[in-house]
Amino acid sequence: MPEMLLAIALVLLLTMSVGLVRVVIGPTPPDRMMAAQLLGTSGIATLLLLSQALGVPALLDVALIFALLAAVSVAAFTRRRAGADQA
Repeated sequence: MPEMLLAIALVLLLTMSVGLVRVVIGPTPPDRMMAAQLLGTSGIATLLLLSQALGVPALLDVALIFALLAAVSVAAFTRRRAGADQA
């Protein structure tokens, strides 16, 4: 079972690398933000899978913190873009 979880984590890491390319070459800031969200979501999922596969419960706490930071970053980006549209 841990081998299957590690294989899925590897696939998620591959999608994160594709998302990283989009962050670098994204044509617009919203595209880059969505790619950053992909990185955050995939990173959280990878941490959750590794926590189960390796038996390290502390990774669950790290994944929870990353989830909270991802939500705050989207809120900050949306607020910043709304302020730029009004100016």
